[in-house]
Amino acid sequence: MVTVEDVRQFARTLPRTSEHLIRDRVKFRIGKIVYVAFSRDETLMGLAFPKEEREALVAAEPEKFLMPGESDLRFNWVVVRPAAIDVTEMRELVLEAWRMCVPKKVRREQELAARP
Repeated sequence: MVTVEDVRQFARTLPRTSEHLIRDRVKFRIGKIVYVAFSRDETLMGLAFPKEEREALVAAEPEKFLMPGESDLRFNWVVVRPAAIDVTEMRELVLEAWRMCVPKKVRREQELAARP
């Protein structure tokens, strides 16, 4: 089970990330772009994800993933149940969401820094 604190600790390691509390919801952003957001009760976590891939993801693992609400279908967004994933999977999802939103130069710098 993943908590907001788990996401917070990891997201803080990603360049240009800032955390905000907006209408009682924890959100992680790069500039004005939100790449991770929790529901008010923290039982759902939305994150940046390619629109063209999300239906397949939700169909493959419906116990973990959900389609976003109708008003968010136009965005590159998917919803995950934090209770259904572990910290390793959360890190992969958050990192990919971050990579979608950060400038390419920053992404390349992070990739180079992560190499052994």
